[in-house]
Amino acid sequence: MSAKRTKRGVASLLLAVASIVYVSPLFIILFNSFKSKTYINLSPFSLPTKETFAGWENYLVGINNYGFLQSVGWTLIITVGSVFAILLFCSMFAWFITRTKAWYSRVLYLLCIFSMVVPFQMVMFTLSKTADTLNLNTPWGIIIVYLGFGAGLAVFLFSGFVKSIPLEVEEAATIDGCGPLSTFFRVVLPIMQPTYITVGILQTMWIWNDFLLPYLVLDQKHYKTISMTVQMMRGSFGRVDMGAIMACLVMAVIPMIIFYLAAQKHIIEGVAAGAVKG
Repeated sequence: MSAKRTKRGVASLLLAVASIVYVSPLFIILFNSFKSKTYINLSPFSLPTKETFAGWENYLVGINNYGFLQSVGWTLIITVGSVFAILLFCSMFAWFITRTKAWYSRVLYLLCIFSMVVPFQMVMFTLSKTADTLNLNTPWGIIIVYLGFGAGLAVFLFSGFVKSIPLEVEEAATIDGCGPLSTFFRVVLPIMQPTYITVGILQTMWIWNDFLLPYLVLDQKHYKTISMTVQMMRGSFGRVDMGAIMACLVMAVIPMIIFYLAAQKHIIEGVAAGAVKG
C-alpha cells in the first residue's frame, strides 16, 4: 500500500508541476497587462510594483486606439455563425450518410476523414484566391469556409454517435408519421446532445483563436478579428506596444476560459459517447 501511495504522490506532484508550467504563460500575460510597456520589455517575469504599475491604461489603449471592441464583434459573429452552421449541417449530413447504406455514403465519409489529414498549407493559397473570386472575404462568407474546414472532425464525431443510436427508435418515429426532417429534429437531434456540446466546444475554441484563415480570407481594410488586431499592433520599424498587446490578449482569453470551464465536463462525455461504435 505504501508503494502505491508513493507512486500516486509522485504522479500527483509531477502533474501539479506540469499544470503550473502549462498555465504560467497566462499569469505572465495577466500581470504584464498592468505594467508600463517599457518595464514589460525590461523585466517581463517580475510582478507589477508601484513604479511599474500602469493600471487600466493598457486596456484603454487597446480598446480606444486599436478598435479592439470592433474586432470582438466581428470575431463573435464569425464564431457563432460558423459553429451554428457546422453543428446543423454536419449533424444532418452525418445522420444521412450513416443511415443510407449506399456506396457513395462510404465515399463521402472517407472524404470527410481525408480532409482532416490534409495540411492547411497545401490549400491556403488556392483558398485565398477562391475566396476573393467568390466574394467570401466577409464575415458572412468566411462562415462557409469554416464549415468546410470544420466538417471533417464534426462528421467523424457525429457519425460515431449516430451508429450508437438504435435504429428502432427512428423506425418507431416513422411509423408514427414522422418524415425524415421531423425524425431528425424531434428524435435524433435531442439524443445527439452530448456530441453537439463536444463539437460546439471544440469548434468554438478553434474559430475564436484562429488567425491564419481570417488573415488569408477576410478583407483586412474592413474586417479584423481579435487575432488579426493583436498582430497588427506591431508598429513600423519593429515597434511593438507590448502593454496594449498583453491587455488585448487577456480580454481575448478570458471569454474562452470561462466558456471552457463551464462546459469542459461535456467534452469527455461526448467523445466517449461518439466512440461507442465505429
